[in-house]
Amino acid sequence: MNATRKNSSIWITFGLICALAVAWSGSALAQSAPATRTEKNSIGEKVIPNTAYYGVATAQAIENFPFNTRTLRNFPSLIVAHAYVKKAAALANAELGELDKEKAKFIAAACDEIIAGKLHDQFPVDMVQGGAGTSTNMNANEVIANRALELMGKQKGDYKFIHPNDDVNNSQSTNDVYPVSIKLAALLELKATLAAMENLKAALEAKAQENKTVLKMGRTEMQDAVPMTVGQEFHAWADTVADSIRQLKSVQPALLKSSMGATAIGTGINTHPQYAALVTKKLAEVTGMPWTLASDLVAATSEAGTYMETSGALKRSAIQISKICNDLRLLSSGPRAGFFEIVLPATQPGSSIMPGKVNPVIPEVFTQIAYQIAGYDTTITMAAEVGSLQLNMAEPIIAYDLLDGIGLLGRGCTVLTEKCIKGIVVNKDRLADMVKNSIGLVTALNPVLGYDKSSSVAKEALATGRSVYDLVLEKGWLNKAQLDDLLKPEKMTQPREVKK
Repeated sequence: MNATRKNSSIWITFGLICALAVAWSGSALAQSAPATRTEKNSIGEKVIPNTAYYGVATAQAIENFPFNTRTLRNFPSLIVAHAYVKKAAALANAELGELDKEKAKFIAAACDEIIAGKLHDQFPVDMVQGGAGTSTNMNANEVIANRALELMGKQKGDYKFIHPNDDVNNSQSTNDVYPVSIKLAALLELKATLAAMENLKAALEAKAQENKTVLKMGRTEMQDAVPMTVGQEFHAWADTVADSIRQLKSVQPALLKSSMGATAIGTGINTHPQYAALVTKKLAEVTGMPWTLASDLVAATSEAGTYMETSGALKRSAIQISKICNDLRLLSSGPRAGFFEIVLPATQPGSSIMPGKVNPVIPEVFTQIAYQIAGYDTTITMAAEVGSLQLNMAEPIIAYDLLDGIGLLGRGCTVLTEKCIKGIVVNKDRLADMVKNSIGLVTALNPVLGYDKSSSVAKEALATGRSVYDLVLEKGWLNKAQLDDLLKPEKMTQPREVKK
């Protein structure tokens, strides 16, 4: 027993000594490592903090575009997309003998870390930038190169071993990397947004099923029309969302057209003859998406039609859902001086001066999101038009607005679903009273009485406040049995044969 304790004590002491040695060693290295490094390119040189993985080109971009809008850090999908593209390029180049396989291994490993969510804080470049995305591409090249150097056991900035341009950007140009990365980022964002829209549709369908027999008055041009069910109304909204989902899915094949291998203008200068096809294959493998090579790389380098198509579908979806939100605000208006057909969940006090007031803030905010997306679509349209000859210099603002719009739509749908739709309560008593007293019931009499008689009884009912039922019976135009059959509201919510 004593021997066991003695051995245990020895191992504990040994472990403490090792831990102290490691701690001292790490401290010594930290003290010996310089706090900064100096990097230079054809424009000049910059002093870079040694904690930074970006380099001189990124530092210059930070100075050139100090707009404080939103940086790449705020668009993780675009960072991840660049890492996927760089990994595919490294794998293709290594297979073709254009890049040392050992270098490719470390570049791919660095890309994998970025894809997993690491080092995203090392992308400080503003999304709004000149240069058709060159600053974004170089930010990615530098971060990947410096992390690959670390993995290789080298110092950051020691580019003779792995170079941002010569190795990470091998067989590439910003002009093919950036647009393909935008498309990939859009596809990544759409995945989450489409899932949020599916949840919204499901919530609306659940409300439709829950209220499939609850009668209410339908309206056209803000006037009473004919009866319908609450279920029909919610189901129509669900179908609208389903249509929006179909529209957004329809743009995905166009986004999956790659222009990798185009390099500067689409001619493929500085690439292996087999590179374009192989890098497309590698991109499909690493992303798990069915990428295909564009049929004309010159056209693919300069065209922006795919962005407009995606933005248009995005705007259409946002506006369609915003219309639903407008309906929700109207139907919940009141509670005493409005429609008050439905009650929306109370999420916050509605006024700093009117106690008890609750506003429909969730539908309101979605409508504002829709307006923002519509504005983004205008910007994307103008940016697509400004492209000249073999390149569109305005792709950065396209990337900003397109990716932000997709994300906004998805987050807006999630908030609308969770904080509004799921908690809606239907005011059944209020609906029943409005159906009973509606002049719109007279529409059911039109096939039997004719338009003129039906119109006259509607006017009289409105002028006297009496019901359509009592007036028709009093005039002897129909007997009680006939009226009971014709004026059953539930019979007016679907097609049926009317015998005169």
